[in-house]
Amino acid sequence: MKKLIDNVEDVVNDALEGFVWAFPEYLHRVPGTHVLVRKRPKADGKVGIVSGGGSGHEPAHGGYVGYGMLDAAVSGEIFTSPTPDQILEGMRAAHHGQGVLLVIKNYTGDVLNFEIAQDLASDEGIETARVIVNDDVAVEDSLYTTGRRGIAGTVFVHKIAGAIAESGASLPAVQNGAQMVIDNVRSMGFALAPCTVPQAGKPTFTLAETEMEMGIGIHGEPGTHRQDVKPAHELAEFLLEQIAQDLKLEGGSHVACLINGMGATPLIELAILAKNVGTWLTAKQIAHDVVWMGEYMTSLEMAGASLTLLRLNEELRKWLHAPCDTPALRQGVGYDY
Repeated sequence: MKKLIDNVEDVVNDALEGFVWAFPEYLHRVPGTHVLVRKRPKADGKVGIVSGGGSGHEPAHGGYVGYGMLDAAVSGEIFTSPTPDQILEGMRAAHHGQGVLLVIKNYTGDVLNFEIAQDLASDEGIETARVIVNDDVAVEDSLYTTGRRGIAGTVFVHKIAGAIAESGASLPAVQNGAQMVIDNVRSMGFALAPCTVPQAGKPTFTLAETEMEMGIGIHGEPGTHRQDVKPAHELAEFLLEQIAQDLKLEGGSHVACLINGMGATPLIELAILAKNVGTWLTAKQIAHDVVWMGEYMTSLEMAGASLTLLRLNEELRKWLHAPCDTPALRQGVGYDY
């Protein structure tokens, strides 16, 4: 195992310290926790947004803490849900007097622990609400979930819920906006090579030189099937057909597109995938109003990619274009903290 680490048991702690050191203008760490919070939170009167999950998906989730997105991100160990007490610390830090929305990816451990933390926060008088992201079209049920998994579409939920909260909207309004994203976003991914969890010291699965795994999750778990490696245009077409069918996209639809690297995919290869996605959408007369390409929700050093489409209406388009400023996503200038 070749990893740029010091001690296996200190990976998450060391990484969080590194994030704070590298982005001091954005991030503060709640002492004694795995919680990163906004360095300059807005004054009382704003709904707080909290998300998180296992580490190993960077820049998710700490990279999205800042203006227009998250107020706090809670990290578990690699591919392991954070504990309820850690999540509660994040909710306390994100509470500005108007309640806290939890954005939870649909994995059994995450859902259970975030819901326990929500109950604990309510006992302290913190008004709470939650949404559960389940954008993966590949797998309906798995060893990790009941229902569909939450994957890279979560980033669009962070962005739009954060923008609505920044506007001063109420907790129900922020929750409704986040749910609108969830109802209209779908994703699917593939792996060309597996990842290695430091504590395990060996790949999460094995692939022959000519093989790839379709429908993977974000925790190194295998997908729906294994096949020979295909050219980028065939992969783009397959992913798009699954997503478009599930979303019932038709000619004249408008979408936002997220082309996400899984951790070890060169940008030039993501660009080739993006070109083929654009060609397919254009041929189907589906307008791609927004395209984000890069690493947004990874799986350690897994090679591969995922594709996310968000069906847009005027409201979602407005919030998607609203300014934000976080270590991993910076849009717009001239706003005032």
